[in-house]
Amino acid sequence: MTQPTLYPQHTALSLAASGVPVLPLRRGKGPFSNCTACADNACGGRPNMKIPGPCRCPAPCHAWAAATTDPAVIVSPEWAAAWRRAVCVGYHPGGAGLTVVDLDDADAIAWARTALPTTRTVPTTRGQHWIYRGAMTSRNAARPGVDIKSTMAYARYLGPGTGHMADLPDAVRALAAKEPSPARPAPHAAVVPTGAGGGECPHRTPAYLARGIAMAEQRITEASSAVHATVYRTFLAVLSTHGRCGCLTDTHVARLFTAAQTKGETARHCTDAWTNARTTLGL
Repeated sequence: MTQPTLYPQHTALSLAASGVPVLPLRRGKGPFSNCTACADNACGGRPNMKIPGPCRCPAPCHAWAAATTDPAVIVSPEWAAAWRRAVCVGYHPGGAGLTVVDLDDADAIAWARTALPTTRTVPTTRGQHWIYRGAMTSRNAARPGVDIKSTMAYARYLGPGTGHMADLPDAVRALAAKEPSPARPAPHAAVVPTGAGGGECPHRTPAYLARGIAMAEQRITEASSAVHATVYRTFLAVLSTHGRCGCLTDTHVARLFTAAQTKGETARHCTDAWTNARTTLGL
């Protein structure tokens, strides 16, 4: 009797054979959570993450950083357990020298058709993936309805697509250098308020702000259930402390979004949670 749960693993092996690093994705289309030994990045992380670490965990921990082309790893007992629960295959575009322009709706597709060179196209649930040859920095909400998935990111494998794959154009690279799109509300411009005695806002103390962001990331990472609610409450807490003083930067917001997406949240859910938190606080 055919076991449909093995299909993602078979697809993964085929992709890996062509040089595409793969990983299993759970229900909700996100990576599997870290194992106990890797929780809170206690192991130091995978060597190919932004901050290299010593992790040699046999399980598919650390999201995109666990992606591999090694068939022995893909069929290992630790990964087999994940494949049995997986709903689809993810891959690390940057690890294969690729960039995926994720077009989330009809408006984004219409924009791409006028602004970008044609390339291999893969239909998605709501839009399309445009795949280019070449890697670059990833960026969520590069413009309304457009995410860039390449280095330090994962994408769902939805089929081989159609059309000739073009080289990564400068027009896509430029998106990563632009100011954040209104689709992901950016923090207000930095305004340093003064108290009765004057002086800079105390939240600007690097250690204070860094500790707050790290704690927020940890809170999201440790969520074992109700991830949506945890992300919203965490965003609300961060904004209630730092949302009016101008301390938050795009880098801080990106760290929070990355932590949430590692737990399976989509870029759109992150944007909605951030917007709702700002609205609740009147920001």
